[in-house]
Amino acid sequence: MSFFARLYNVAENPEIGMWWLYGTIIVLSILVYNLGFARKLPVLQNVIIYILLILGCSILTFFAIFLPVAEGLVVAAIVLGIYKMRLHQAKQA
Repeated sequence: MSFFARLYNVAENPEIGMWWLYGTIIVLSILVYNLGFARKLPVLQNVIIYILLILGCSILTFFAIFLPVAEGLVVAAIVLGIYKMRLHQAKQA
């Protein structure tokens, strides 16, 4: 089992654990999307993108039980956060 699946006790309490894992993956996916790929779009297009993102996260949740999906999203968020911070510093200089 992956770290987050063990953290949320998916094996002992699958119903609550899967919801926590699903929420974690949604939050991390939205964070990664906003840090790396989001552009200024009209509201309706943003709503459609987030709905499709949430639907895609349901598939990722099943993979995240045994594969490090959430862990990969954490690493991607850290790397993109560092990139954004360095880019902001470079624009100020």
